Amino acid sequence: MTTMPAVFFGHGSPMNALDSNRYTESWRAFGSEVTRPRAILVVSAHWYINASAVTAMARPKTIHDFYGFPDELFAVRYPAPGDPQLAEEIAELVQPTWIGIDVDSWGIDHGAWSVLVHAFPDADIPVVQLSVNATKPFDYHLDLGARLAPLRASGVLIVGSGNVVHNLQRIDPRRPDSAFDWAQRFDDAAAAVMTASPADAAKLDEHPDFVRAAPTPDHFIPLLYAAGLAAAAGQTADVLVDGYAMGSLSMASYTIGGQELEIDSRRGAPPLPDVPADETNI
Repeated sequence: MTTMPAVFFGHGSPMNALDSNRYTESWRAFGSEVTRPRAILVVSAHWYINASAVTAMARPKTIHDFYGFPDELFAVRYPAPGDPQLAEEIAELVQPTWIGIDVDSWGIDHGAWSVLVHAFPDADIPVVQLSVNATKPFDYHLDLGARLAPLRASGVLIVGSGNVVHNLQRIDPRRPDSAFDWAQRFDDAAAAVMTASPADAAKLDEHPDFVRAAPTPDHFIPLLYAAGLAAAAGQTADVLVDGYAMGSLSMASYTIGGQELEIDSRRGAPPLPDVPADETNI
């Protein structure tokens, strides 16, 4: 069976599920060029709980875990099947690390379906999700990513979905396609690690801009799974697409292994002066 690549998607706003832009085009190009996986395992920033768990329902529900967006977004459904057997395989594979089996509480959240509707629009490939355990240190997540590496050789596509830089309190609508200086510095540092020494990704919390780039770690941690997978295989990551949204979101995506895609990954407009923004929460 073909060894699958792995990917980290910077998913940004849920509205990307409905939009067509260079980020969604890169996700679609990725999905169209990879070998069809037997299943997809997603580590999403939006299943951030105090436990490690994997979904094991045959028909996972589409979860609309946001508010204040148009009705059209709440109408989106991603009716992919689940894969209870794969969930059991994952729990066995990572021992002695404990992974609980979730048969009814979660499903497919927007961190997963907002990118999968572009990458795999037919929703006919089984999808399981692995939670982000909020109680564990970064090294745990890097190591767990590495423990998942054998799944790639059995046809499973492993997807991390979050944002390298994700600070909703600093969103600035005046910067639709550019970034604050601190956001770009941290994003550049993460890119340097992912493309040269992914085993060092857990040390990015030592970067002076980390606290502003990731005031909560939920969206950063999925990157560590991609880094762990790369390190386990002796690989480095390639940039699939990069850029910024509203000053304080990085839209960078990375691939590990697989084909090299011809995607326009130029960054957006030059950043505006780094001035304080009004605090905004969405």
